Amino acid sequence: MDRPTAVLSVDMEWFTHIPAYRNARGSTTDTDIGRSGVELLLELFGEGDATSTFFVVAEIAEHAPELLTRVVESGHEVGSHTHNHVHLTEVDETERHEELQASRKTLEDATGASVTGFRAPSFDTAHDHFETLDATGYEYDSSVVPCRSIPGWYGGDHTVQRPVPADQAVDGAPSSITELPVAVMPGLRLPLTGTWLRFFGVRYVLWGMRLLSRRGITPILYVHPWELVDLPAVDGVPRRVYWRTGEWMRQAITRILDSRFGFVPMRSLTTAD
Repeated sequence: MDRPTAVLSVDMEWFTHIPAYRNARGSTTDTDIGRSGVELLLELFGEGDATSTFFVVAEIAEHAPELLTRVVESGHEVGSHTHNHVHLTEVDETERHEELQASRKTLEDATGASVTGFRAPSFDTAHDHFETLDATGYEYDSSVVPCRSIPGWYGGDHTVQRPVPADQAVDGAPSSITELPVAVMPGLRLPLTGTWLRFFGVRYVLWGMRLLSRRGITPILYVHPWELVDLPAVDGVPRRVYWRTGEWMRQAITRILDSRFGFVPMRSLTTAD
């Protein structure tokens, strides 16, 4: 019997890219915290016969192109996570366009592979999000989280849980872009992945994956490489950022990959669902 499919995507950013670090009082001299997490993920994906999509902050490709080469040579897809990990609503229309265009070109130049997918940092999208994606040559997006509104986080804006043309997710968006929503727990409508994996545990995630699969929905999860490493203590970074990072997260990823699901890249869902 064929295994149900799922996606375990990677938002490839360093600890120093996250807003919680950028807004902190302290700092660290290490600028690539999370790199060893990428190497570990590549190892775990190989052992689990899993293929992933790495949404990469493009400035990483400028400083560590060999790491991107390893990702592609290992059979994984590369998508864009902007060039500098900016929140798109905090910059003007011109800069949003440049972030999407420059990141795609940088990643394609670094890997020699086509980059057609995008995910916004913190799922933060502006009113012209899909139009900008269309204008800069992307084919799909994964920046929609159809969860309930969570104060201080995100949510409450979308309900679509399956891959759809963007105009079915946002009125007036171009249908040329496919939206691939990130997984939420059915009924509860809380995120199934990211920080919520560390908050609620692996059983919560696996149960949600099974519920979605029974509804014919491919679960789309995501992790960050910095979550798999031992983080330095930085003054002003909230405790929640450190919760269950390092060894706990490494074991959690192993348990998810050992589940009954077959893990595929994002691009396969643009035609399969």
